Amino acid sequence: MGISLGSVTIDQPVILAPMSGVSDLPFRRLVKRLGTGLVVSEMIASEAMIRETRQSLTMAKSTADEQPMAVQLAGCEPLVMAEAAKLNADRGAQIIDINFGCPVKKVVNGHAGSALMRDEIHAARILEATVNAVDLPVTLKMRTGWDENSRNAPRLARIAQACGIRMISVHGRTRCQFYGGFADWAFVRQVKETVTIPVVVNGDVQTIEDAERALALSGADGVMIGRGCYGRPWFVHQVIEWLSSRGRVPDPPLEVQLAIVERHYEDMLSHYGTDVGVRIARKHVAWYSKGLPGSAEFRGAVNQTVEPARVRELIRGFYQPLLERRAA
Repeated sequence: MGISLGSVTIDQPVILAPMSGVSDLPFRRLVKRLGTGLVVSEMIASEAMIRETRQSLTMAKSTADEQPMAVQLAGCEPLVMAEAAKLNADRGAQIIDINFGCPVKKVVNGHAGSALMRDEIHAARILEATVNAVDLPVTLKMRTGWDENSRNAPRLARIAQACGIRMISVHGRTRCQFYGGFADWAFVRQVKETVTIPVVVNGDVQTIEDAERALALSGADGVMIGRGCYGRPWFVHQVIEWLSSRGRVPDPPLEVQLAIVERHYEDMLSHYGTDVGVRIARKHVAWYSKGLPGSAEFRGAVNQTVEPARVRELIRGFYQPLLERRAA
């Protein structure tokens, strides 16, 4: 079940995807505690990293209890990417991941993210420079291509392997699809058949059956889960248990979910400070409460609250009646 990257082994091939604004330190630590093979940081701009901006340092911060973790870097200049990789290696990163997959316009317009799939020669320069800069495993995340007429992921994967990349994750959409349509897990098999390094399939994994089907269609060595973890940080572990032992682990009881929400909230306050922490917590609180009775009113109240103590009261006040109702 494991994936070897040389100096680092991923014991379970189920990985938390890098997600801007989501896979920060508090969320990664939470998912790691609940069970996962690997967590990946939010995408960090390499230029900001070498300037050591406050935001980039916060995004790159890691702790021993989430290792192994990968720091994901984005950029368009080989020397800048190499320097950013060195800085993160010095700060304790165990894996450097390169982003060739982000579809966002401001990233693509800066000739980074998915834009690099349109220039394989320049992409190779970035890959080679980053690999040569550090003694850590360097991995790559990309899409199937820029659009339906240029799905060049298999060719770029071969280039990446030649440059020394140790693992490739493929989101089964083109850049021009953004997050619309459906991930083409079967296309990822073409990447797997092109290279000998591990390949990970990503995109649209919302259930354990999705994970199993994605692996079957792609032939991939592992699966990466992103939006399927929104409000369900335990989902990665559920997939691991199913793939490893056919064990179907239920969602945690409501009282355990409340404990998870409360701990996650406190971690966000500690990591970001109270003002920013309260704002960032809102989306997570909304995801946790989705589908529960009265969740719309609860989300509305949380979104209008800036006092950390009041948010605590709202969380407890939302879950407690549900717990009492289920106990009756």
